[in-house]
Amino acid sequence: MKNDLLSVKDLTLEEINIIFKLTGALKKNKKKFNRVLSGKTLVMIFQKPSNRTRVSFEVGMYQLGGNALYLAPQEINLGVRESIRDVAKTLSRYCDGIVLRTFEHKNCLEMAQAATVPVINGLSDFSHPCQALADLFTIKEKFGTFKNITLAYVGDGNNVCNSLIFAAAKTGLNLSVATPSGYAPDNVVVKEALVVAKTSGSKIRISENPLEAVKDAQVVYTDVWASMGQEEEINKRKIIFKDFQINAKLLANAAPGVLVMHCLPAHRGEEIASDIMDSARSIVFDQAENRMHVQKAILIKLLKS
Repeated sequence: MKNDLLSVKDLTLEEINIIFKLTGALKKNKKKFNRVLSGKTLVMIFQKPSNRTRVSFEVGMYQLGGNALYLAPQEINLGVRESIRDVAKTLSRYCDGIVLRTFEHKNCLEMAQAATVPVINGLSDFSHPCQALADLFTIKEKFGTFKNITLAYVGDGNNVCNSLIFAAAKTGLNLSVATPSGYAPDNVVVKEALVVAKTSGSKIRISENPLEAVKDAQVVYTDVWASMGQEEEINKRKIIFKDFQINAKLLANAAPGVLVMHCLPAHRGEEIASDIMDSARSIVFDQAENRMHVQKAILIKLLKS
């Protein structure tokens, strides 16, 4: 049976550790793997624009000896010009894997159900698994462990937040989330993660107090206040989220030497102060680089026959 990557929830701890071990090897010795996906083709269907997701997958496939084909929103008009099911079945005859970057998570589920090749969620409204895996790999790279490490996420309880909750629960990383009232992460995600956390030892807290969330945290993370498709809400959200900016005042409550993360693109002066983004404590661009290394490991795991 084929494997897909639609959510971190679907991965076991063993699979996450395998991905991280392979990621480390790929990052250390790129040339060793430069033909491992020779003859393989990855099709990338994007309903949303992208910088990191598109480039990291395209360059990653090239470095592994394979090919990547990008299909822009207007080229397929997924679900309108042609049904998701029909697209999935057709592309399965041509390629070895599909990356789907879409607005609705149900599109990922439908694509995976109909495709006979692996489907990777490049982002949906519910989940961003590749981002969360790259984030946790970056944290492990910096600290060598997840034990007794606390990640504080401050901002919107969005797809990235959902994925970080699942990832923390699986790996034993402590996670403290602070969002404004009405913007909390998916309640079902939190409930399911808390069950998993009982086994891993992860401590997961959800609150509406950013100062309390970052207290003694070794890593503080944020994302944009309004995601793609929510642009009409940005002015309203700027008011609601104003106390959730990552700045020097907030970080003063975190652990000494706190590191700062952002999945990008960043709206400097909104969710993160520009001086913090450019400071020595920022590991934002380490995250961005690690997207490619982690995704290469995922591609090998899913596409290598």
